[in-house]
Order: sequence, then C-alpha cells, then structure tokens
Amino acid sequence: MHHAILGPGGVGGLIGACLAHFGEEVTMVVRPEALDQYPRQLTLESPYGHFVAPIERSAQVPACDVVWVTVKTTQLEAALRSFSPSTAVRGIVPLQNGIDHVALLRDRYRAEPVLAGVFAGETERVAPGHIVHRTPFARLNLIAKARPLLESALDRFRRLGFTGDFIEDEATLLWTKLVFLAPIALTTSAADLPVGGILSSPEWRSRLESSVREACAVAKAEGANVDPESGIPLLLKLPPGMKSSMQKDIEHGNPTELDAIGGRILRGGARFGIPVPITTMLVEMVAARAQQTEQKSA
Repeated sequence: MHHAILGPGGVGGLIGACLAHFGEEVTMVVRPEALDQYPRQLTLESPYGHFVAPIERSAQVPACDVVWVTVKTTQLEAALRSFSPSTAVRGIVPLQNGIDHVALLRDRYRAEPVLAGVFAGETERVAPGHIVHRTPFARLNLIAKARPLLESALDRFRRLGFTGDFIEDEATLLWTKLVFLAPIALTTSAADLPVGGILSSPEWRSRLESSVREACAVAKAEGANVDPESGIPLLLKLPPGMKSSMQKDIEHGNPTELDAIGGRILRGGARFGIPVPITTMLVEMVAARAQQTEQKSA
C-alpha cells in the first residue's frame, strides 16, 4: 500500500520508517521550502532495531491509500493546506493528542473515512529524516473500522515490537490515552522534571494521581470506559528519565498543545459540572512557565 505521512516529526518519522522498512510505499509530506533538503531515506534508532528505509518526498499529499496525520495539534491547520479535499485516499488516520481533532477532520474531509488512532511512546526527530525512539515501548491503537484497511500493517508493527489493537468504541480509544497523557504532560511541564522526578516527590506524585482521577471522571461522563485504578500503576512504571513532549516544547520555546491536552479536560469538566481543581492548577502553572520561556526568548 501507499502511505503518506503528513508531519515528518518524531511520531510521523517512526511510523513512516517502520512502514518503509516493511516494504510499503511511503511519501513524507514536508514544507515546500524544506523539500530539496529532506533526505530520500529515513533513519530510525529504536529499541526495536536500527535501520534505514527509502521514502519519497512531496510538498502535497499525493493520491494514496492512507494518510497518517502526525503533526502536533498546534500545526494541524497549517499542515492541512497541503491536503486537497479532492485528493483520492482510502483513509485518514490522525494520531494527534487530544480529542477534538477527529471531528475537525471529519468536517473538513467528508468524502474520506477518518479512522481515529492513538500513539504512545517517546520519539524525537534529531535531524531531518533521522528519528530516535527512546522509550522501550510503542503503542498504536486504531479504531475497529480501520481493520479492513490496516490489519496487515498493525500486525507488522506488532511483530516489530509495538503493542496495539483495534478498539470498538471511539470515545474509549481517544480518552484512554488522554486521561494518562494529560497528567504526565501537565506535571512534568509544570514542575520541569522528568517522570522519575515526579514519581519520587510525594507532592507531585499526589498531583499526578489526582489529575488522572479528574480526567477519568470527565472521560466517563463523555461515555468512555476508563479506570484510573488500573492505569495509575502503569504510569508508575514509565522510564524515570522520560520527558513529555509538552515539557520539551516549553524548553525549546515552541507552542504547546496545552489547550488540546489540558484544556480539553477543563472544558469537559465545565460541561458536566465535574470539579477538576488539580488539573486547573496544573494548566495554569504550565501556561505561566510557557509564557516565561517565551518572554525570555523574545
């Protein structure tokens, strides 16, 4: 099959490199001004292996089987300018953090099936076309409607070392990630500590666990089947040196996904009358840190 990757960063690079390694046709969609300098191959360093895989490059999303949308939510609108609604594709798979991007894509591309997915793992683009996958895990879950199109691909990802499955309920698929991503992203970013620093501090660990429970309460109100008591122990096993992408964005002075991650929980809490005081406090702390970093770099 032919896959287009809209967003050649850490996640998009990992997905593209693996698909190309499997022998699939892969086109990386990059900014027009970066096209000539972008390499014709992807280099991946991962616990699953180190390899180099050939790819095609384009400034526009080509006609293909699957478009993987892997840009950050802050970059989504700009990235979609390279994707014409008339481009023939069989499926669009967004892997953004948050919830609301799925409805946005469905409203924009009514003719193509938007097949929700989520990815978990720490990846980083260290140079154009050079991806480092740092965590000893990578999880890729897809909505069950994607099975006819992507069952073979997901099976190959799993044989490489990924975990993942097809999930029947979309709310559960999306919220299962957000209820654990948000607390990690918010606490590491607010404290400017890696995961190990959060877990070794009684105060920050308490905030982490409280924010998980708040997020789960909102998720359940929106129809998701999530359980904080089964998920919290998994957070405690994360690599101690792991940093969240939001934390890295603040360090580098980049826009954060605070609204898509933390703001989505605040809006859900307000909608259903669910108190989320710890999440509110963390969002305010992260916003203040991001502003301070921006002012220093100005």
